[in-house]
Amino acid sequence: MMRGLSFAAAIGLVSTLAAGSAIAQDAGVRAMADRLNDYPTAARADYVFGCMAANGQDQKSLRNCSCSIDVIASILPYEKYEEAETVLSLQQASGERMSAFKTMNMATTIVADLRRAQAEAEMLCF
Repeated sequence: MMRGLSFAAAIGLVSTLAAGSAIAQDAGVRAMADRLNDYPTAARADYVFGCMAANGQDQKSLRNCSCSIDVIASILPYEKYEEAETVLSLQQASGERMSAFKTMNMATTIVADLRRAQAEAEMLCF
């Protein structure tokens, strides 16, 4: 009788551990999906529109540009993408105050990360 109870307890423990593992795995999958989908739809659409303006207004460009932003999103968290886009827009502005964004090491590093992600996307999607 005691042996049967121990076996039943062991089965229950294994079931509990398996369920806990599945929950942890599901949470990990959700966390990865959230990270990969942290770009707002408007930001993705803005990128695709700009990309299509540069590469053609056809179905092939739509597919390539959509692929490109998906690859960038898989490499670069949205926060970093947004920082790089901000730095790029400030670099285009003229004036003495804006020149710091063209030479500042942190700004060039942020933009370089975006450029690497864009290069990866171009290799995979175009």
